[in-house]
Amino acid sequence: MKAIYKTIAVAALALCGMAAQAQTKMTLGHNAALGNPKHDASVKFAELVKAGTQGRIEIQVAPAAQLGDDVPILTSLRTGAVDLSANSQGAISSVVPEFAALGMPFLFPNLQAAWKVMDGPVGQELAKITEGKGMVVLGYWDNGIRHVSNKLRPINTPADMKGIKLRTPPDPVTIDIMQSLGADAQQIKFSELYVALQQGVVDGQENPLMNIWSSKLYEVQKYISYTAHKYEMTPFVMSKRSYDRLSAADRKVFHDAAAEATKFNRQASLESDQKLEGELKAKGIQFNRPDLAPFVKATEPVVEKWTAGPQGDFVRKVVAAARAAK
Repeated sequence: MKAIYKTIAVAALALCGMAAQAQTKMTLGHNAALGNPKHDASVKFAELVKAGTQGRIEIQVAPAAQLGDDVPILTSLRTGAVDLSANSQGAISSVVPEFAALGMPFLFPNLQAAWKVMDGPVGQELAKITEGKGMVVLGYWDNGIRHVSNKLRPINTPADMKGIKLRTPPDPVTIDIMQSLGADAQQIKFSELYVALQQGVVDGQENPLMNIWSSKLYEVQKYISYTAHKYEMTPFVMSKRSYDRLSAADRKVFHDAAAEATKFNRQASLESDQKLEGELKAKGIQFNRPDLAPFVKATEPVVEKWTAGPQGDFVRKVVAAARAAK
């Protein structure tokens, strides 16, 4: 009987140990709405990590800016208060200015060209720089090619942009692009954008179709013009403090899960662009395709400004890589 009790006691202790391990929880914050590829990929990543660690690590996904908007989340990441974030290119460039280079106007003709650059030497160098700022890049997710929407008129030429109060993220490159086209660029948090459009604080905004759809901006906009003025990626990053606490085996699980989630995110992004025009038309949105040559010409000073700036060498490197990827 003593042997049986001893066996039971050992088993109980083992179960207690497993239960204790299962209590390891991490947070993953982002500002996208439910149904956005950014959120779906975050959930996918969390599921893969849980499976890969046999339930020892559980990642709680907090969407829709529940943990704050992108900029404050980055601050929390660097201190270790938040563990992971599917963040934004514009926000992270305030900490790692080199990210801004990926947002040069009309840089990438399609999503695949952007992915090729990010998966190559440019992305590797960017990851090293980012780690020095307290964050580990786990993947470069997609946030699509951006287009202008507004409630006033179709945008057929840069002249049509003049006088439009247009929301942009707090991203210097996007602000430069919109100002070069004559828009009145105003910075508003994405979580506050719907209400700002609804109340007339701004007339329009610029985002990929998937963001317009998932956040229901079609309810407060009338026109979408395929300006394709800028590519936007989603840096999927982890607090270095949190990363350093992982074992080597768990780090591999995280990297493998991130690679799968990156593929998932990119495919979802690609498919959403292909199907959402019809969905948005059904909601009353009017589309138009302007001749982009005048827009490219009008934004040339933006590239000149950034190549002459502090990150000029990296900007030139990204531009060269983008041209080679076409």
